[in-house]
Amino acid sequence: MTNPAGFWVRLLASIVDSLVISIPLGIIAYILTGNWDNENLSGTISAIYSILLPIIWYGYTVGKRMMKIRIVKVDGSKLGIGAMLMRVVVAGLIYIVTLGIAAIVSGFMVGLREDKRALHDLIAGTYVTYNAPGDENDFVVNE
Repeated sequence: MTNPAGFWVRLLASIVDSLVISIPLGIIAYILTGNWDNENLSGTISAIYSILLPIIWYGYTVGKRMMKIRIVKVDGSKLGIGAMLMRVVVAGLIYIVTLGIAAIVSGFMVGLREDKRALHDLIAGTYVTYNAPGDENDFVVNE
């Protein structure tokens, strides 16, 4: 793993992604339901965005692209639906079940670990890097 992205840049990318999703979702929800905050609609679209966009866009979301970081598989294989489901859905469930404690632990992991991998990265076999697509240094063979 080379050029792992640390805590602050990942947090900023997440904030940008939240803004990119929440503002248009609020408008769409209002048009469709007459309510600015429709949790079912926003949760569904947010999950689709978080899972599918990195698969389609070489590990980027809008926030990650702006921060010049992206999600890659540790073994160098193509980022796919399985890894993203593990990263978003399974890790999200773990964060919920632990009442957010695992999310806090993940933040510390990104800040303190040399490889900057959070729990969701370990679960999914991914990491976040500054490397651009096609960089031959994107992966390691052994985790």
